[in-house]
Amino acid sequence: MSTTSLTAKPAMPEKKPVKFSNLLLGAGLNMFEVTTLGQPLEVMKTTMAANRKDGMASAVSRIWSRGGVLGFYQGLIPWAWIEASTKGAVLLFVASEAEYYARSFGAGNFTSGIAGGMTGGLAQAYATMGFCTCMKTVEMTKHKAVVAGGKAPGTMATFMDIYRKEGIAGINKGVNAVAVRQVTNWGSRFGLSRVAENQIRSFTNKTDPNQKLSVAEKILASAVGGGLSAWNQPIEVVRVEMQSKKEDPNRPKKMTVGNTFRYIYSQNGLKGLYRGVAPRIGLGVWQTVCMVALGDVAKDMVEKATGDVVTAKH
Repeated sequence: MSTTSLTAKPAMPEKKPVKFSNLLLGAGLNMFEVTTLGQPLEVMKTTMAANRKDGMASAVSRIWSRGGVLGFYQGLIPWAWIEASTKGAVLLFVASEAEYYARSFGAGNFTSGIAGGMTGGLAQAYATMGFCTCMKTVEMTKHKAVVAGGKAPGTMATFMDIYRKEGIAGINKGVNAVAVRQVTNWGSRFGLSRVAENQIRSFTNKTDPNQKLSVAEKILASAVGGGLSAWNQPIEVVRVEMQSKKEDPNRPKKMTVGNTFRYIYSQNGLKGLYRGVAPRIGLGVWQTVCMVALGDVAKDMVEKATGDVVTAKH
């Protein structure tokens, strides 16, 4: 036996490259999703989470009173657009690194995929989604009344006012709740979608991994995974409450994830912690439809524009 074979190290897994075409595809699909039905569903979810005594009809009425159709697009420009165009890049870069290192320690495809998604979700929260979700929530919940013919402050004026008074911490309120939401979202969505996909393969006799699911089957698997991952809605309601500009003297002065959770439960019970879950499930389904149904069309457009082959899964 040669000494070379005894000392040889196991082959390191190949690191997936992060390509510009992948980033462009992700940003384009996210921008389309949020600009169409995504933001109206986000506004409905946030409004119901902030005003937990509102049902669906009263939430729609409240949003309409804040600007008609445009009320459903509060926070879209620039915050939702900034979030949509940057969060995919953060996820791809960080998830790629995390997945590579997980594989290097011997993790399988499934485990390394979850590890990459959860780590990427954590990075998304602190890099770009924290201040974007905070400012979107501020726009959706701030008091719109104007005194004595004055002019309501614009979104950038509101941003600068919060920054002057509270600094970086002020525009990143609720970022820890966003991080918990993103990590649990990615972990549960990845796992639950895989379980749903396996069930669909079993039902349709597509047991060979090389057999592709149809568009409808892909949407169904992802929608089931996205819908069931809404089990963590309480942390989303906590996030909204921490970022909300709603005036309530009973709220804790210095809000943390823990005391905000206790406050919501004491005021509205378990039902209050799941307020807004229906629009959130709808949002997850719409995101899936955009990524899966429009993915191939967008992929062709990006490849023609960049001359590069898109390798990202959508």
